[in-house]
Amino acid sequence: MSSPVQRADRARWWGDPVGETRWVLEAARLLLDPVAYGRGVPAGDGRHAVVVPGFLAGDESLALMSAWLRLIGYRPRGAGFRFNVDCAERAAERVERAVEAAAQASGRRVAIIGHSRGGHLARAVAARRPELVSHAISMGADLQNLFGISAPTLSAVGIARRTAHLSGRSRSADCFRSRCRCAFIRDYTAPFPVERVRLTSIFTKGDGVVRWERAIVPEATCIEVTGSHIGMIASRKTYRAIAESLALAELAGADEH
Repeated sequence: MSSPVQRADRARWWGDPVGETRWVLEAARLLLDPVAYGRGVPAGDGRHAVVVPGFLAGDESLALMSAWLRLIGYRPRGAGFRFNVDCAERAAERVERAVEAAAQASGRRVAIIGHSRGGHLARAVAARRPELVSHAISMGADLQNLFGISAPTLSAVGIARRTAHLSGRSRSADCFRSRCRCAFIRDYTAPFPVERVRLTSIFTKGDGVVRWERAIVPEATCIEVTGSHIGMIASRKTYRAIAESLALAELAGADEH
């Protein structure tokens, strides 16, 4: 017999699309907070940070966050996403290339900060390349099984799946499904190298796109903030959590292969 949590998880959930419109107010509130200007948060150590947008979004969606990361002392870079709708393994390879380039340029391990689907990619690439990644930070991502998302978002994923098949961009008939056997799924579901990489999962119970419970995993430091799913990318509480997470020292064993 399935548990109440399992039954609720299978139930169609419509999310809160109206509540998600408050992201504009959340961004405005950020600009009135000292954290937006680097005050009251730990200073960065010059580490490179690859920022990864969510589903349907591009690098420009994290432009404000990138500017803020640079302000507090990090070196942010995008992975070259215009719309994050590609096959998950192609997307992971894109992030991996950006991580490799950042590590080569800096001579040290880098951080990955991902929103929503970007959080999936941050987790997978960090598990794949722990020798190159020091911190993996996820914002509003299902870190349990990918698709704990609202019905409208699931419909959008279905459209992306069909488009990938028709365009020849998918590498498997199961692309955009949790049962896919690609390298991304392998690394996303693999035991996370907690002894080598710091994993942080930031979530909000006001998330109207992703079931917030699915962001909570034992291998991560899970931090609750307030606000909407979209608003997390411009939230004063999210920014503070990111700064504090990045300030944590690298874990021992980083150079082991």
